[in-house]
Amino acid sequence: MDTRSREELIAENSLLKERLAVLEAEVEMLRAMLSGGGGGSSAAPFVKPNRQQRREQERAERKKRKQSFSHKRMAATEVIEHAVETCPDCGKKLSGGYVHGRRQVIEIPQAPVRVIDHVLIARRCGVCGKRHVPKLDLSGEVVGKSRFGIRLMSLIADMSTNSRMPHRIIQRMLHGLYGLRISLGEISDVLHRVAERGERAYNDLLWEIRGSPVVNADETGWREDGINGYIWSFSTPKARYLLRDQSRASAVVTRTLGDEFSGVLVSDFYGAYNAYGGVKQRCWVHLLRDIKKLQEKHPENTSVQQWSGQIKAIYDEAKEFAAGDYTQMERCRWRQHFETKLLKLALPYRDAKASPQRVLAKRIESFLGELFSFVDCDGVPADNNAAERAVRPAVIARKVSGGSRSARGSRTRMTLLSLFGTWNLQGNDPLAACAQMLAEPA
Repeated sequence: MDTRSREELIAENSLLKERLAVLEAEVEMLRAMLSGGGGGSSAAPFVKPNRQQRREQERAERKKRKQSFSHKRMAATEVIEHAVETCPDCGKKLSGGYVHGRRQVIEIPQAPVRVIDHVLIARRCGVCGKRHVPKLDLSGEVVGKSRFGIRLMSLIADMSTNSRMPHRIIQRMLHGLYGLRISLGEISDVLHRVAERGERAYNDLLWEIRGSPVVNADETGWREDGINGYIWSFSTPKARYLLRDQSRASAVVTRTLGDEFSGVLVSDFYGAYNAYGGVKQRCWVHLLRDIKKLQEKHPENTSVQQWSGQIKAIYDEAKEFAAGDYTQMERCRWRQHFETKLLKLALPYRDAKASPQRVLAKRIESFLGELFSFVDCDGVPADNNAAERAVRPAVIARKVSGGSRSARGSRTRMTLLSLFGTWNLQGNDPLAACAQMLAEPA
């Protein structure tokens, strides 16, 4: 039985009524928010706004742009005026008027291919009787005795290399755009001629690679006449050099870089790059990728998860330090600091045969001196992404063509991939650059 006094019960009842009134008011407010009524301009925090409310909110929060990004009107090369000649109501002839509106249409011309006959006229002198024939110099228009002009040859090379079009697609495009009928053999011959004219520029790229302070290297497969081989890629921020070789051995690295190269070689952990005796930087992206695979393979292993996180933390710390402004002495000292920390993590698992970390721990110990070159060497990246990007066009071309049919075809493909890749890196117009190269004297 409740022993509280009548006054206490009245006070408690009054307090409960006040709380009930507050709760009822909150309920009404929430109902108004949910229904979009006048109880509030926005919904409850846990309620996702409907599409119309979301759009209105985005419009209200959107910052005004400093400039308009609408399509800008181009300079017209042709103007066609449209006007009503007679009144449709009474038939009176109309004249004059003002500009009421304008619509711009961009279209490509249906231009037939230009076929130019250079006719040599022989004339005989009436005094001495000698015959005179003009000398025909087309060195700036064609390559050798080819019947195709340098702009057409550049277009075919660009379509094949940059756009990675098969020969039949190039054939169809040229016929559709210009009415030009050209055989598949002639397209191959054009590509060979362009590559042969670019041989000097291709060799210059090799010397540019050898003189660079940093070179990224990578390799991928490439079949020649059905026989497996490899594309080797050596690149810098301004040049790309690709070659095809039957071997994937270290001799290719030694032969390509030669004795002239003394910079930093950035690569993955493939053993062929061990032949280079200079400074090396191994790719952290490859290492972290393998560490992530290890984590996914052992999701319940706390030791693996913790060890992987600690290695990633060291890498992040080194990356942050490398981006700072420090003296060379400080950079060398901190490089040693990072190497010591990483080795301390690897050593406990190096000889533990049952440990999942054993393989990666041994790799870290073996390549420890080549993991932090980016810390104390200017311009050296911590990853080999540049080499991956350099070899990607060749990989796509391999998927389209399956490789090449002859050594000459491989040489042509590597030359064109190197030249066009370099022009793209340097921000040049590849069509104009190729035409300029073809116009230069042999």
